[in-house]
Amino acid sequence: KTLVMSVDPAHSLADSFALKTSLFDPATADATQVRENLFVQEVNIQVELKRHWAEIASYLTTVLRTSGLGDIEAEEMAILPGMEELSAMMYVNQYRARATFDVIVLDCAPTAESLRFVSMPTTLDWYMKHVFPVERRVLNVVRPLANKLSPVELPSDSYFANIKSLFEKLDGVDTILQDPSTTSVRLVSNAERMVVRETQRAYVYFLLHGLSVDTILVNRLLPDDAAGSFLGPLRASQQQLLTEMTSYFDPVPVRRVPMFRDEVVGLDALDRLADVLDTLDPDPSRVTRSASPYTFSRQAGVHQVRLSMPFASRQEVQLFKKGDELVIEVGVLRRHVGLPQSMAGLQPRRARFEGDVLVVDLAEAQ
Repeated sequence: KTLVMSVDPAHSLADSFALKTSLFDPATADATQVRENLFVQEVNIQVELKRHWAEIASYLTTVLRTSGLGDIEAEEMAILPGMEELSAMMYVNQYRARATFDVIVLDCAPTAESLRFVSMPTTLDWYMKHVFPVERRVLNVVRPLANKLSPVELPSDSYFANIKSLFEKLDGVDTILQDPSTTSVRLVSNAERMVVRETQRAYVYFLLHGLSVDTILVNRLLPDDAAGSFLGPLRASQQQLLTEMTSYFDPVPVRRVPMFRDEVVGLDALDRLADVLDTLDPDPSRVTRSASPYTFSRQAGVHQVRLSMPFASRQEVQLFKKGDELVIEVGVLRRHVGLPQSMAGLQPRRARFEGDVLVVDLAEAQ
């Protein structure tokens, strides 16, 4: 029993299955059966606002109305970045706890939105631990006086209760996402130079967030009979990039998916695509790589954090210690790696690359 869930705001999943819905039909906001043991769901933020974000959205709308915005504009502006992603995680947690589905396929948006999706649990956990309790206590104290003086009322305690309730519904989802025996990432790419570089960055970022990538799918490859045609040079470029990608991502397999004569829309076309994928991997629900992207160990008396980080150079990586976390920066991405209790009081002493693995030595502060 499989669910395909989309967190892409473009909402093209229903279009892929050629479901008879209108352009903005919210019918797939809940799990919708399209075939025996196959369901689809598209997270609809307007539906989710009423289900999970009522108090938060209501307060934000009130504040925006006070600033002079009309009712419709205020309601639109009250939709914050990340609401769709967090709503999707709540469903994943709920379905997992209730064993509603055997397999859940998350169809994510392009790289930037996908990275925000996987970073949400860490970001929210940090906020709930370090900011939320203080913010809630302070506002409980100053609210009576502030509401008399300020033109905009401070959020009521029900606003914070809504945030806490949402966080509780997300409890444990980070463990699910980072469990390599349960969750894997399949990156879909095209054999184009710019897209391949984006895939490489995504690969590093997902590993840094503790998710295991076990397959690279290269889509829309031109057939052999295109060699002598107008598309011949493009096919030659694709073949060269395929060779490079196999080397780049080794030992992760690079699967090849041909371009079809017709667009892949509707169940019949998806069945043809499934037949191709079945020859590449007869059991697509099986997680094929169980190694964790980062590990903690003790070697020759030295505590170490080892992180898989292909494609990154020494000059592109920055790290420092903050509290009981090791903070690692690669490019524009920052990742807080929680340290086990035995290593929480240690400080970074040395960092080096051993092949594609970043090794950080930690020792007692001097």
